[in-house]
Amino acid sequence: MVGLASVFFLLAATPTVVDAPWWVTVAMLLAWAVALGQGCRWFVRRPRAVVVLPVLVAVGWFAVVLAGARWLDWA
Repeated sequence: MVGLASVFFLLAATPTVVDAPWWVTVAMLLAWAVALGQGCRWFVRRPRAVVVLPVLVAVGWFAVVLAGARWLDWA
């Protein structure tokens, strides 16, 4: 859960670091909210799976930022 909290700040700072449109940030924060809900559901039954969620969200963020910088000219 600490990892998900850390990834939130990474996602929230996206518009200041990269010139991404507002809707991209909103979509990534919605994906984070889904991951947070899933992490809350898995917290007791699958604690090891909760550790994977922030990694997946961070990799997704990296892929979105890289794709946006390459093909949509976000600088």
